[in-house]
Amino acid sequence: MANTYDEHAKVFKAFCDPKRLAILEQLHSGEKCACVLQELLDLTQSGLSYHMKILCESGIVSSRQEGKWTHYKLSAAGRDYAIELLQKLATPDIEQENCKSCCSA
Repeated sequence: MANTYDEHAKVFKAFCDPKRLAILEQLHSGEKCACVLQELLDLTQSGLSYHMKILCESGIVSSRQEGKWTHYKLSAAGRDYAIELLQKLATPDIEQENCKSCCSA
C-alpha cells in the first residue's frame, strides 16, 4: 500500500513547484532541448536536471537523448494518469457509485 502512495505522491510532487510549472508551460508548445529550457528559465544544468528528474519520474514528461543533449516533451499517458488519479482521489465514493450507475446504462 505504501508503494501506491509513493507513486501517487510523485505525480503531485511534479506539480507543486513554481519552476516545474514553468517547465511544463514551456513544453506546451512542443519538445524542447535541455539547453533551451535552461536558457528560457534561467536555470543551471544541475537545477534543470533536478526538476526534470522529478517530472520524468512522475510520468508527466518523457525524455529522449540526441547526442549529448536530452530533449523533453509532455507525455499524454502521464497527463491522463494524473487526471484519473486526481479525479479518483478527490471524488467521494458516493459520487463515484452514482456515476457508475448512470454511465453504465
